[in-house]
Amino acid sequence: MQARIYKRPKSAMQSGKALVDQWVLDFVPAEAKRPDPLMGWTGSGDTRQQLQLRFPTREAAQAYADKHGIAARVHHVPPKRLKIQAYADNFK
Repeated sequence: MQARIYKRPKSAMQSGKALVDQWVLDFVPAEAKRPDPLMGWTGSGDTRQQLQLRFPTREAAQAYADKHGIAARVHHVPPKRLKIQAYADNFK
């Protein structure tokens, strides 16, 4: 059972910082998705893909994975670099 731990990214439609400080543990798909022969919907027999656990810190997520014997890989977030500039800089 493999999982990944990552910090929840901000969506493209989001301007605020709500829920960005959460860490997420979700499972790596065990089998590929395939179309259903009758309806044509895409799905698989792996129900762990539907599970997504949220934690306040990376350490809490890692502790949960260690406690339950889940081989988790942590994806670190690169630091944000803000380019601070004034509106007047557009006219230089």
